[in-house]
Amino acid sequence: MSENSSKVGFVSLGCPKALVDSERILTQLKIDGYDVVPSYDDADIVVVNTCGFIDSAKQESLDAIGEALNENGKVIVTGCMGANADDIIQVHPNVLNVSGPHAYEEVVSAVHEHVPNKRIIDPFVDLVPPQGVKLTPRHYAYLKISEGCNHRCSFCIIPSMRGDLVSRPIGDVLE
Repeated sequence: MSENSSKVGFVSLGCPKALVDSERILTQLKIDGYDVVPSYDDADIVVVNTCGFIDSAKQESLDAIGEALNENGKVIVTGCMGANADDIIQVHPNVLNVSGPHAYEEVVSAVHEHVPNKRIIDPFVDLVPPQGVKLTPRHYAYLKISEGCNHRCSFCIIPSMRGDLVSRPIGDVLE
């Protein structure tokens, strides 16, 4: 960890798809020179990746956002609950940015906007690509091959949060 790097706290809630989204966001932030820290006190900003699938998960997400705001003050929200930004802003109007699931670039841009990185680029060290961030144990990882759902069951919220079904071609998955 570099003293000159801006520091990001991260909370990842929800399913394995959300975990993959968190890994992608964290990997990009690491590439951009941000350090990921385990506490709100050490962070310059906190990203909360939310779940909005069931009421208890929504409440857990709102509680995590509130805790991050109380402890740190600078919070960016993403994830499934972010698909309905008004639900979050109504309870926590001081969040800096709200985005839905798989809005990786928007989250990273919001971090850059609110906490520009202070790290000085070292052209020799930066030639070596960083390892991707993994939030799973070393012996396994999630591979996201599809996202969303085309069915519109009256009892299910997934299509409204994660969108229509999109899947990767088998050749891409095998690579």
